[in-house]
Amino acid sequence: MKLRVIFVLTIGLFAAALSLGVVRAEQATGKTVWDGVFTVEQAERGAEAYKTSCSECHGGDLMGDGFAPALTGADFQGNWNDLSVGDLFERIRISMPPSGPSSVTPEQKADIVAHLMNVNKYPAGTTELEAKTEALKTIKIELKKP
Repeated sequence: MKLRVIFVLTIGLFAAALSLGVVRAEQATGKTVWDGVFTVEQAERGAEAYKTSCSECHGGDLMGDGFAPALTGADFQGNWNDLSVGDLFERIRISMPPSGPSSVTPEQKADIVAHLMNVNKYPAGTTELEAKTEALKTIKIELKKP
C-alpha cells in the first residue's frame, strides 16, 4: 500500500513539474509589444472607437483628466510595464466605458488597445490583436525594447 501511495505521489509531482515547465516554456516564447502585435489598420479603427467611447474621460490626447488615468506616456507605461496586453484588454473589457461596458464590442476594445499601442510607439505588424483575453495574455508589455 505504501509503495502505491509513493508511486501515485511521484507521478503527481512529475506531472506538476512537467506542466510548470510547459507554462515557463510558453512564457519564454511569448511575444512582447515590440514584436508588431497589431496592424496599422486596426490601430486606425481603434483611434475612431477611442474618440467615440473613451476620449470624454481620457482626453483626445490620452493624457487623462485627473480622475481617468493617462493612456500614454510614463504614467501609462509605468502602470502596465511587465503586465500583459491581456491584462490591459481585460480591464477595458469588463469596465470601460464606465457608463456601459457592453456598449463597446470586444473587437472594438481590441482595436482600442491597438490604438494605445500605436500611440505609445510600439511597432505595428501584420497580424491584428485578437479580442480574446487568453490569447492576449501571451503578449507582454515592456517599457523598453529587449
